[in-house]
Amino acid sequence: MKNRLLLASLLGIFFLSSCAVIRQGEVGVKSRFGKLSDTSLDAGLVGFNPFTTRVIKVPIRTVNQEIRLPLPSKEGLTIESEISILYSIEKNKVPFILEDIGENYERVLILNVFRSAAADITAQYMAKDMHSGMRSEIEKEIQERMHESLRQRGFVVERVLMKSINLPTELSRAIERKLKAEQEAQQMEYILERERKEAERRKIEAEGTREAQKILAEGLVREIIELRSIEAFRELANSPNTKIIITDGKTPYLINSQK
Repeated sequence: MKNRLLLASLLGIFFLSSCAVIRQGEVGVKSRFGKLSDTSLDAGLVGFNPFTTRVIKVPIRTVNQEIRLPLPSKEGLTIESEISILYSIEKNKVPFILEDIGENYERVLILNVFRSAAADITAQYMAKDMHSGMRSEIEKEIQERMHESLRQRGFVVERVLMKSINLPTELSRAIERKLKAEQEAQQMEYILERERKEAERRKIEAEGTREAQKILAEGLVREIIELRSIEAFRELANSPNTKIIITDGKTPYLINSQK
């Protein structure tokens, strides 16, 4: 009985050790006596002889590799950075990658290509550019440079993201001062433009008032003045108060009034 249990246990261990589970987002490649298979294995349960063969699993989903790297700038400064590389592997190229580069393809190839591309690109830009709106342009250029080197070998570089850029303290302060000065200049320009528009509005308003007064003055001819005098005499005549009026017959002048 004990022998049967021992035999069953050994068979169970052998069975488990001769199976491999390939998960979704992975492919497997069998290596028999060190020789790689030309085809890859899809997700699922895979059987193999553990004494002669092993299954190498390689992810084909998008991989996020984060790297801390000092980058050179155009003016010769060293910029500490944290950058993410998003890449994936073409399924049909997995056996070739394992045979040509090995299982440490990320360290051997991808990271070295990235360091070279990143240094070449950032050396063409000023340090302040990495901290401004040009960051996306730098990311794109690094991605394109890596794509040129890696695509033929089965790697797809999807994105390069500069997550953080740490400028030297003095440079960072200088950039902040410059940005503050630019904001103040923009604010002053806005105030000046507003004052110019207000002055123009007042000028137009004054010109309109002057033009109205000119038209009114031109309209005060002798006949209109006499008509206004007659209307004034009529209003005085209708008033019940006692009045003393001195007039030349044209314009009235009231010198006294009492009830």
